This record gives sequence, structure tokens and C-alpha cells, in this order.
Amino acid sequence: MKKTALSLCFNLIFSCQASATDWPTGPIEVVVPYAPGGAADVIARIFMDAVSQRLSQPFVVKNMAGAGGLLAARQVARAKPDGRTLIISGAASHVLAPLMSADANVDPLRDFTHVAYFGGAPSVLLAHPSTNIKVLSDFLTTARNTKDGVGYVSPGVGTAGHIVASYLAMKENIDLVHVPHKGGGTAILDVIAGHVKFASMNWSTAREHVAAGALNAIAITSDKRINERPELPTFKEMGYSSLVMATWYGLSGPVGLPSEVVSKLNKAVTDSLRDANVVRHLELEAAEPLALSSQEFTNFVGGELTRWAPITARLKQKNP
Repeated sequence: MKKTALSLCFNLIFSCQASATDWPTGPIEVVVPYAPGGAADVIARIFMDAVSQRLSQPFVVKNMAGAGGLLAARQVARAKPDGRTLIISGAASHVLAPLMSADANVDPLRDFTHVAYFGGAPSVLLAHPSTNIKVLSDFLTTARNTKDGVGYVSPGVGTAGHIVASYLAMKENIDLVHVPHKGGGTAILDVIAGHVKFASMNWSTAREHVAAGALNAIAITSDKRINERPELPTFKEMGYSSLVMATWYGLSGPVGLPSEVVSKLNKAVTDSLRDANVVRHLELEAAEPLALSSQEFTNFVGGELTRWAPITARLKQKNP
């Protein structure tokens, strides 16, 4: 009897090791914590197509919007760590939203295996052309002189767009009314239609609309002016050094992913950073790619949590 139990245990361990070594052997679900059409969705599909080609298995992208990315994060955190369920992690879903939420119910470090980093893109403050606002000083004046403040859209609560506008409101003592969406794809349509006159969101979601004249770009969160729009000033050069930030994305999974799976995924993502199609899209997104090991990516997430904790704490006090 004891021998049989021991044999079963040994077979189970051997089977798990073999499955991890053989992975991937079927479709892998990759959850994007936002609605289709936004920056996270676009970057996910670009990278997952490249990774799929390298690992010869389909990576199926699934959108699951809600709670600033926390809805998807919670579900993936509870998934079986077999490499079949992954998530596009990012600054919003794995740093800002958990810090801003009183009931996040997910720990960005404890509950995930952070696999590979993709890159980071800046956020931008936007205005509908009907406002005739093209510079930050005019935006601030309008906010100060508008009864009950001005409304702005963002991809959701706890996203970089939300944090940028909230920080600006706190710093300048102005009233900005947040109109959150479930992703940048729907938020951008709201401001283009003029339903809300301002927006704070990823540059990658807004760039084509700015180029077409459908939106005015006011200021961007990059450290330096971007090559595509050298006339667009940074928040940093206007005195807001805390607003140098990137909406970064990466690939993560539930805690406990086998090391073999992590290694294969990290290599596939790192190799994809040299893919001409991926490089071209990242350049269009004004995203800066960076090849990081799983441990380096985990350390990076920890550093982001440390960096943004004091600022998000102040924002929560001001806007409980």
C-alpha cells in the first residue's frame, strides 16, 4: 500500500516536470486587462503573434476589462500555474490600481510570476479642438475658471492617465472630474466625439488622432520630447518632474510558474524585441523596449511600487 502511494507520488512529480519541459503543447490564453483597441491590446497582439511564431503554438488574446485592470489581475492570480493562462501586466494593473484601490485583493509581487518586460510608452494630456486649448497654461486657466471643474476621460481608475491628471489637479489645486472608461479604445472615442473635452491617456492610443487634427496634444510624460512630435512639450520641462513616467507593459502569470516555462517565454519575448515588425510598432508607440530577465522584471515592478506608493497615498487622501 505504501509502495503504491509512493509510486503514485513519484509519477505525479515526474509528470509535472515532463509537462513543464514539454510546454507549450496547446493554446495559451493571454488576458489583456482592458477593452479592445487600447495600447495594452495593441501591444499584446503584436508581441503574442511574435511569441507564437517562435514557440509554434497559438497564444489567444482575451480582453477582460474592469476595475483599472484589477478584475483580470485577480482572475489570473487564481489561475493554475501551468503556463496556460498569462496576463499582460502593466503600470496600471500591477502598480497604480493596486496602490489606489482600498480593496485590490491582489498583491503585485506575491501573487504573480513576472516573466518578461516589453517596453514603456508615455501618457499625454489632450484637448478637443473646439476648446482651442493647445498649451498647459490655458488648460489650467480653464480648469480654474470653470464652475465645478472640467471633465476628462482616461482608460480607467488607477491607470497612468488617471494618475497624471490627479497629480496635476492636486499640485495646481484645480478641479478635474474623472470620467473613467474600460480602456483607451473607448475613452479616445468619447473625447473625439466631444462628449468630454479633455483626456489623459497613452500617447500610442492618441497619436494618430493628434496627427489627423482630431485632438490637440498639450503635454507628454516622456523624459525628453519625442522625435515624432518635437513641438510637444514634456511635463518635466514645465516643472512637473514627478510626471516623468511610462505606461509600461510586460508578460506575467500566476505565482509558481515552472522555471522551464518562464525561461522559454522570456527568451521568446527577448528574441521578439529584435523582430522588425515588433520594433516598428514600438517606435510608432513611442515605447522604449528593454530586455529584462524574469528576476530583473520582478525587481522593476517592486521598484515601481516603491516609487508610486507615496504619490498614490497622497492622491487617496485628497480623493478618498
